[in-house]
Amino acid sequence: MELLTEAHFWVGAAFVVFLAILVFAGAHKFAWKVLGEAGDKVRAQLDEANHLREEAQALLARIQSDREAAEKLSAEILANAQDQAKRMQAEAQERLAEQIERRGQLAERRIATAEAQAAAEVKAAAGELAAQMAEQVLAARIAGAKTDPLIDGALGQLAGKLQ
Repeated sequence: MELLTEAHFWVGAAFVVFLAILVFAGAHKFAWKVLGEAGDKVRAQLDEANHLREEAQALLARIQSDREAAEKLSAEILANAQDQAKRMQAEAQERLAEQIERRGQLAERRIATAEAQAAAEVKAAAGELAAQMAEQVLAARIAGAKTDPLIDGALGQLAGKLQ
């Protein structure tokens, strides 16, 4: 009976009675329910986190594919721009060569025209000079001789024809 006088015994007995009351009152069902609800909340949060993770991975994959497509497009645009620049440079060089050739031909034509004009001017000047010289020679002959045998002969013929 010494057992009934020890405090440990009564604490143990009170604990067993307390547990029995809790079991009888259904506290274990409440604890399982609370733990189950907490587990469900944690499970729902994990499911939502997994869902968000999957969405983030899908978004990342889409962004990476968009980036790759944009890089490919920019590379194509750059290549096209370089090709177009080369074509434009070649065309500009061709146009420049054609323009230089046309200007050279135009200059040659102008030179030929200027040469022809200068030759015509020289011929005209030579003709005028020859006419002036002939006039001076004739004037000197007429002044030196009162009668010109050619004129006299022409007048004589003219007189014979008029009669």
